Amino acid sequence: MIKVLYVEDEESLAKIVKESLQSRSFDILHLSDGREISASFRSFQPDVCLFDVMMPVKDGFTLGKEIRSIDPNIPIIFITARNQTTDVLEGFQSGGNDYIKKPFSLEELIVRINNLYHISSSGRMVQHPDGAVKIGNYTFSPTKLELNCKENIKRLSYRESQLLMLLTERKNQVVNRKHILDTLWGDDNFFNSRNLDVYITKLRQYFRDDDQVQIITLKAVGYRLVDE
Repeated sequence: MIKVLYVEDEESLAKIVKESLQSRSFDILHLSDGREISASFRSFQPDVCLFDVMMPVKDGFTLGKEIRSIDPNIPIIFITARNQTTDVLEGFQSGGNDYIKKPFSLEELIVRINNLYHISSSGRMVQHPDGAVKIGNYTFSPTKLELNCKENIKRLSYRESQLLMLLTERKNQVVNRKHILDTLWGDDNFFNSRNLDVYITKLRQYFRDDDQVQIITLKAVGYRLVDE
C-alpha cells in the first residue's frame, strides 16, 4: 500500500482526491495546511508527498523545501493552477519531482504517484542531499543549473535544466512529448516543438562522452533517458 501525505486547503477537492485514492488502496493522510508538516511527515512516514502550491500559512514550495531538509529522496508532486514556466522551475528548485496542473485527471494523478513511487523504491533515482542527481558519470544539480563530470562543469540554461529534470525524474521511462511541451512552454504548437528538438540535441551533446547515457527518441511519442 502506497502512503501519500496530501496537503490541500480546498476541502471539496481534497475530499474527492482523498476518497478516490483510498478507493484505489492508497493510504492517505490529508492536512488542510502545512503548520504540522514536519511532525506529520515523521509520524506518518509517507512514500510520496502531494502538495498544493497556493495555500495560506505555508505554500507548497515552502513545504517542499522543509521536507527535502528531512528526507532528500522522498518523491514530491506539486499541484497548482499556476502554469508559467518560472513556476514550474520554482517547483523543481523547491524539491519537486513532478508538477500537475489544475484541473487534472484523477487517473493521471494516480499514474504519476505510481510512477514516482516505483522509481524511488527501485533506486533508479539516486539523489544527493543538495538535490543533485546522478546520471551515469555526471551529477546534475537542478538548483545550481549545472551538469558536472569530474572536474568539468557545464552551465545549463533554465530551459535545459527544466527539460533534463523532466527526463531524469522518469529515468528509463518514456516521457510524453506533449507533456514536455505543455509543461515547459505551455503549448505544443509547431514553433515550440522545433525548440524542443533543439534542446534535446543540446542535451545529447552534453552526454556524448558517456556511453552509458542516451536520450532515445520514440517517434511521435516522446523521449526516454537511459542510464545503463
